[in-house]
Amino acid sequence: MTELPVGGSPAQPVHPAAVPVQIGRPPADSGSVWDVDAVILLVEDDAGDALLVEEMLADSELDSALTWCRTLTEARRFLAGCRTPCCVLLDLHLSDGYGLDAVTRIVESAPDAAIVVLTGRSEADTGLSAVATGAQDYLVKGRLDPEALGRSVRYALQRKQVERAAAALRANRLMAQENARLERGLLPVPLLHDDSFEAVARYAPGRAQALLSGDFYDVVQTSDGTVHAVIGDVSGHGAAEAALGVCLRVAWRTAVLCATGQAEQVRLLEEILVAERSDPHVFATVTSLVFAPDRRRVRVVRAGHPGLLLRGGARVSWVEPEPGMALGLLPGTGHWSASELSLPGDGRIVLFTDGLFEGRTGPRTRLGEDGLLAMARRHGSLAARAFVDTLVDEAALAASPYGGLADDVAVLHLGWGREEPR
Repeated sequence: MTELPVGGSPAQPVHPAAVPVQIGRPPADSGSVWDVDAVILLVEDDAGDALLVEEMLADSELDSALTWCRTLTEARRFLAGCRTPCCVLLDLHLSDGYGLDAVTRIVESAPDAAIVVLTGRSEADTGLSAVATGAQDYLVKGRLDPEALGRSVRYALQRKQVERAAAALRANRLMAQENARLERGLLPVPLLHDDSFEAVARYAPGRAQALLSGDFYDVVQTSDGTVHAVIGDVSGHGAAEAALGVCLRVAWRTAVLCATGQAEQVRLLEEILVAERSDPHVFATVTSLVFAPDRRRVRVVRAGHPGLLLRGGARVSWVEPEPGMALGLLPGTGHWSASELSLPGDGRIVLFTDGLFEGRTGPRTRLGEDGLLAMARRHGSLAARAFVDTLVDEAALAASPYGGLADDVAVLHLGWGREEPR
C-alpha cells in the first residue's frame, strides 16, 4: 500500500496507519460543498493510471485523503482496519482479482464501503454489472475528468448511506412483523363457546423490552362447558423467552383440547420448557384453573406463581392456593396438587404475573402483594374491564417516578356471567 503525494510520483510503501495525504484545496474563505468526511482508497496495479486518478482528485473540489493499494489483498487488509467511511475506486483488472469477483470480495470485506468501479472504454456493460453486484457507480478511465470523478465519489458515498438506511428500515420492519407474530401467539383470543363466561385480559410490556417477553395466558372452554385457563411467566426478557412463552401456551391449549388432566398438563409444560429453553437457568411459573360447569367451584394448580385475587361483589381478597415448584428449577422432581376454591354467586378470579406488583414505589420500596391488594380493594366495585385497567394503570403510575414498571404485566379477569356495568 502506498500513500500518493500531491502532484508527485508514488512514494515508497508505508504502514497503513500513516496519515493520508490530503488532496484538493477548498477555498480559504468557506468550506466546499463537495467536502466528504471519508477516506478514498484507490485499488489499482498500474502506476500510470494511479497517477492519473491522483491528479484528477487533486484538481477536483474534494477535500479527502487518498490511499493507494496495488492489490486486492492489500486493499482488503486496509479496509479491515479502517474505522472511517471509505469510498473504494476499484480497477477490475488486478493481479489477484478480476472483474465482478473483485467487487464481490470488496463488498464482503467492507459492506459499508462505497465502491466506484474503474473500467475501460469497451466495458460499459461490465460497469453496469458491477453496480448490480454491489458497487454504487462506475467510471470509464478514458473519459475521466476532475468534475466527474469528484461527483461520482460524493454520490457513491451518499448512495451507500441511503442503502444502509434502507437496510436498517427493512430490518426494523421485519422485527416489527416478528413482534406482531409473537404478540398474536402470546395474546390469544379466548376459545369460548358463548357469552356465559367472561374473560378480560390486559398485557402491558415493561419499559426496557423491545419485544414481548415470556408472559403468556390462554382460556379454553371444552364441549362439556368446563372452562380452562392458564397464566404463566417465563424468566428473562427478549425474543427467546417470548418464543418459549408462545410454545408453552400452544402446548397447554393442545393438552386441554386433548383432555389431558390438569396436573399432567403442568408436567408436560415442564418437559417442553426443559427441551426448548436455550439456557438451563430459564424457568417458568404457571397457574392453571378449571372452572366447573356448575359455576360454584374452581380447581387451581399453582407452580411457583403468585397468588390470586378473589372478587365477590365489591369484596376483594387475596388467595394462596397450595403452591408447587416453578417449572424447570429441578426438572422431574416437582409435585403439583390441585386446590379447590368455592365461588360465590358473583365470584370472579383475577390472575396476574409478578410484574404487576414488583414496580418500585419509592427508593427502597415496591408495591408488593399487600399494596396490590389494598389497591384492588379500593376499586372493588368496578366492572371487569375497568377493574383490570385501573390496576395496571395505577401500578404503572406509582412506579413512574422510579423508572416505571420494569417487567411485563399480564392480567386475566375470569368469571361466569357477563357483569353489568357498575
